[in-house]
Amino acid sequence: MDQDDKNSLANINRREFVLKTVVATGYALAVTPVAFSVISTDSEGIEVSDIQIPVGKSKIPGYFAMPKGNGPFPVLLICHEIFGVHEHIKDLCRRFAKLGFYAIAPNLFFRQGDVTKIKEIPDIISKVVSKVTNKQVNMDLDATVKFAKLNKKTDISKLNVTGFCWGGKTTWLYAAHNPNIKSAIAWYGPLVGNPGDKMEFPVNIAATLKVPVLGLYGGKDARITQEHVDQMQNALDKGKSGSKIIVYPEAEHGFFADYRPSYNKMAADEGIREMLNWIKNH
Repeated sequence: MDQDDKNSLANINRREFVLKTVVATGYALAVTPVAFSVISTDSEGIEVSDIQIPVGKSKIPGYFAMPKGNGPFPVLLICHEIFGVHEHIKDLCRRFAKLGFYAIAPNLFFRQGDVTKIKEIPDIISKVVSKVTNKQVNMDLDATVKFAKLNKKTDISKLNVTGFCWGGKTTWLYAAHNPNIKSAIAWYGPLVGNPGDKMEFPVNIAATLKVPVLGLYGGKDARITQEHVDQMQNALDKGKSGSKIIVYPEAEHGFFADYRPSYNKMAADEGIREMLNWIKNH
């Protein structure tokens, strides 16, 4: 390798370092450094803002994005992963706003702690996530719907919800809680609990579900197994919600998370197409 090649390689390495540093800004510590597949969406043509959502006598933070113009725009609630409302969730709000949605993501962990500053995933789960109740989450999402309704540019009659991992489980459960939701899309959310679990899981509400939920799952998910998917599908078949589950055989858990090594572009792109069709058809 001559000196010019060495200089070129050094420049490439410096650019990669700068890129890593820039795109990591705003991401949860537990998932940095982010993968080079990360998607960054600008705010051209849309309105974006950090927000405070009233819940009773208190407020929880969140983030929203919507198209510029008069609307009215359909509403899309976004339920975050265990990493909270970090940059990936904000980016999703911007992406969906560019597709015509009023997209809003409340921080559903706010009362228990700031997960974006915790370095280890087991600590996130034990110190924060395990302390969050279904009742609290449903209350906060109800307040978020009320907040969205106050915006004159929203069409709350076209209310949809989506979520990822922990937020995927939340999506199933909130769809059972709020019958006014038109459609829901759950990305690889846990379906079945462990013996002795006190918290409710999607399989428990599947048979009585009224809202149509689309579940998007990975065939190589080591945590949410095909057995779990089959249990959930069997429970759904006992009801009349019209919900269904799609499994992408080569995808792992977190296949939509473009900032992580688990990202599977083919499954993610197909999942988005299925999601938009699901919303359109309902």
